[in-house]
This record gives sequence, structure tokens and C-alpha cells, in this order.
Amino acid sequence: MTPDALLALDRRHIWHPFTQAQTAPPPLPVTNARGAVLTLADGREVIDLISSWWVTLHGHAEPAISRAIAEQAAKLEQVIFADFTHEPAIRLAARLTGLLPEGLTRVFYSDDGSTAVEVALKIAWQSWRNRGQPQRTHFLAFEGGYHGDTLGAMSAGQGSGFYQPFRELLYPVTLLPFPETWIGDPEAETKETASLAALDRWLEEHGAETAALILEPLVQGAGGMRMCRPEFLRALAQRLNSAGTLLIFDEVMTGFGRTGTLFACQRAGVTPDIICLSKGLTGGFLPLSATVCREGIYETFLAGSFDRAFAHGHSFTANPLGCAAALASMDLLNTPECAARRAAIEAHHQAWLTSLSGHPRLTRPRGFGTIAAVDLAGGETGYTATVAPLLKRAFLERGLLIRPLGPVIYLLPPYCVSPEQLTLAYRAIEDITAA
Repeated sequence: MTPDALLALDRRHIWHPFTQAQTAPPPLPVTNARGAVLTLADGREVIDLISSWWVTLHGHAEPAISRAIAEQAAKLEQVIFADFTHEPAIRLAARLTGLLPEGLTRVFYSDDGSTAVEVALKIAWQSWRNRGQPQRTHFLAFEGGYHGDTLGAMSAGQGSGFYQPFRELLYPVTLLPFPETWIGDPEAETKETASLAALDRWLEEHGAETAALILEPLVQGAGGMRMCRPEFLRALAQRLNSAGTLLIFDEVMTGFGRTGTLFACQRAGVTPDIICLSKGLTGGFLPLSATVCREGIYETFLAGSFDRAFAHGHSFTANPLGCAAALASMDLLNTPECAARRAAIEAHHQAWLTSLSGHPRLTRPRGFGTIAAVDLAGGETGYTATVAPLLKRAFLERGLLIRPLGPVIYLLPPYCVSPEQLTLAYRAIEDITAA
């Protein structure tokens, strides 16, 4: 079928995500991909500098993960995960709990980042009921945070500004100020002090009614790659621990090496009570997520009757193909070669971000690990800023997949990206924003 015929069928039948179909240009058909490069139907090549929505870790069509999926498909492709289990899920749970900070021991599988967050919120809520503290029903989150597009996740992420049409459906969540910072920010400590003071006031008045606080550690992704310092997370965790309030880390985006360490909680030196993982879990090959919690939380669900059980599940929970892909990805992630590539990307990012101190239009340079971001100075703010599609089109004309979040330009490449490919991206950002 010709590319034009495919696009005609696409226009007739498909509803694309985060897209205004009436005004958006036609989507670009991708025929294959290898490493950090996408090949379009017209023969053009595009360097994927955002890991295809932050999921691709080691590169597209990575052979080791492809083989693992094929081998697993020949043995067991799917089985109900209630009353049954299988080796890939067991091995993956053991691998994850061995990599995460000590104390995170129980893995609940689901399908994607939103469901991982839904599971975490429901576990936190029900665990307090099971402990005889049903008054703990309130959740805390941060302004600018984004946690997914299901109702519970939207409620926790309502400070991101994405959910205006659904506001009446969302349950109340108290939002705290997020102390976003960047390279050379002189107000970092002042903002952290104000945020912690707001938390202190809330806990003093309502701590006994609070179930949990949820946040994206170190980097708020969809909210604009807004970053905070590890010191802030440590002070936050200490306060919550003293108040007996659960801490949930949404590491759907930051997990699996994105912030330098395997998990952002390790870079911050904080062990949450519950952690949400997805996106890079399978190396970007298949949908899979995991919500991992402390043993003490799991034990609150144990009883002689079903009413205290966690009555939650998904048709494809712990899908064997996804688990096999994740195990293969973990094997790659833990090699010295992968660690060296991540360190090299971080070094290139930091050198570039530091060099921007005198740029007239690029402000607030910031980065953690393989993530780098800058703001385009002046004009509109927010995800719907009209500059975003203009920038995206200009980058595509240079063969680069860079998808700004409003006026925020960021890079989050797969770990196989080369220094030359990064240099092309840096030069394009500087050239296009200078025009």
C-alpha cells in the first residue's frame, strides 16, 4: 500500500493522542527504525531525540530484546495472572526488587504509567483502611506534576493544567508549590524553604487525614521538565516519615537510568514507600508497568477474608512477553557499557547547558542524567503555546525528532545516541531559536 493510501486510511479511522485533528499536519508514516534513527516512508531519516515518548532505552529494534520476545512467544505469550504465575514475571520481580532501594519488596504488575499510578493511589488508600485508619483519605501532590490520564492519575496531576475539561470529575488533592530550579538559580533554597513550610503547615493541621504524597522525583516530565534538587527530596521525605504519611515516587519517566542512577530515588538518597515504574521498563518494546511497595504495606492486605484483599487487576497483568522484554532490557542496562554511555550523554548535556549562559533566548538550562532542557525566553507559556508546533516543524526539517513542551525544548535520547547526533541537536536548537 502506498504512503498516500495509508494516510487516507489513517485520516478516515484513527484518532491520534494529544492532537487537534482539524489543524494538525498529516502524521509521518514510519516504516522501520534502528538505534536512534527512524526511517520514514519517503526515505527520510529522523534522529529520535525523545526516545519516542521517553520509552526507548537502548535503541529501536535492539536485537537482544527482539530475540527475548521471540523466544518467549514460542513458549507462552499470555496467561491469566490470578491463580497462575510464570517464570518471566517471577524473575523480573526479583530483579526489580534487587535493583531498587532496600525495603521495596512487593511488585504489582499493570499496563502503563497511568495504571501504575492508579495502583499506587489505591494501595495507599486501602492500606490505611485495612490498618483501621479510614480517615486517611487525602492526597498531596505538587503544582506542575503530571501522573497520567486515568481519573486517579489526573486528580493527582491536576496541577499540570492538562485536565480542564474533566475538572468536575477529579477528586480533591492539595497541591504544594514545586521548587523548580536550574543551573545558576540563586533562589533555589528560598523556593525549597517555602515549599517545605507549606508542607509543614498542612501536616500540622491535617496530617492525621493524609494518606500519601505523590511526586515525580527530581524531574517533572510533561509539566515542562521542571527539576528540583536532591536535598529538597531528602527534607521532604524526613517530614513525611515523621508524620507517618506515605511517600509515592512516580518514576514512570525517571526510572531506568534517565537521571544518571538507575532510579531517581537513588540519586536523591530517598527510599519511598511506593514506587511507580513503566515507560523504559521493557526497553520501549511492549506496554508493562510495575508498582512496588514496602513489605509492611503489603502485609496490611493479608487476612482470612477477601474484603481486605487488593481487588484490582488488568487483562494483560504480567504479560510474559513484556516481562521477557524487561528482563532483556535489565541485562543491557546493567552492563558497564550502558553505564558509560549514560555517563557520556550526561557529560555532553552538562557541557552544552553550561555553554548557554550567554544565549539571548535560551534560559533556565537544567539537566539530570540523560535529560537536558531549556526554556525559550519571552512569549507564551504552557503546553499549548503556539511556538511549540513551529519549533517541532523546524526540527523535523533538519531530521530531528524534538517535541517541545510549549516553550520548553528538551532532549531525552535513547542510550545508543552518538556524540555526533547530540551535536546536531544542540546546533539545531541554538540556530533555530536564534532566528
